[in-house]
Amino acid sequence: MPVLAITGASTGIGAATARRAVEAGWQVVIGARSEDKLAALAEELGGDDHVLAVRLDVTDWDDQQAFVKAAIDKYGQVHAMFANAGFGAKRGFLEESVEHWKAMIDTNVLGCALTIRATLPHFRERGDGHFMLTSSVAGRLNLPGSLYSVTKHAVTAMGHSLRAEVADSGVRVTLIEPGAVDTPFFENTPSSALEPDDVARAVMFALTQPRRVEVNEILVRPARQAT
Repeated sequence: MPVLAITGASTGIGAATARRAVEAGWQVVIGARSEDKLAALAEELGGDDHVLAVRLDVTDWDDQQAFVKAAIDKYGQVHAMFANAGFGAKRGFLEESVEHWKAMIDTNVLGCALTIRATLPHFRERGDGHFMLTSSVAGRLNLPGSLYSVTKHAVTAMGHSLRAEVADSGVRVTLIEPGAVDTPFFENTPSSALEPDDVARAVMFALTQPRRVEVNEILVRPARQAT
């Protein structure tokens, strides 16, 4: 069975992707800081035969290395890594605390980079692998006062930089760029938002293409989202 590891997997897009992947016959390694939510999701998806739950703080390098090692120890290899952990902030450079800003940048940008760093040696050794990185439609736009948007511009750039680095290998890179999604990200979810499963199906589309095909970017908006 192919193996998919997912960061930020306890809720939202990560959890929905884990469900879709197990349904499609993948073994899944789920990581997040919330151990209770991870355990509940693992039980829902069939327990040890299908899912390995590992506590993971993506800003911690030791945690990142342990996450990849646990996946390899359990299943022998990892075929795909979905760097999905992240959270947002109110728009406005006078909004939120400085501590909130730092935590968001560390999670959204450094966390994604650490996931790549922890996984890439294994993919290089295998001569194959697939990185999925959660960016956002906000990573394509200049949103007034949005430091969150800045972090997603960084993830988009990271994906393109990574693709250039691994172009001589069998490693593929896909950027997933959702618009508004009904997840804990929003305090007040837009009425026309996507469901997490809508994004999960896009992730699975990219993952299930033939090895000769690399889906570089998937931008998926709600039908009524103009920008």
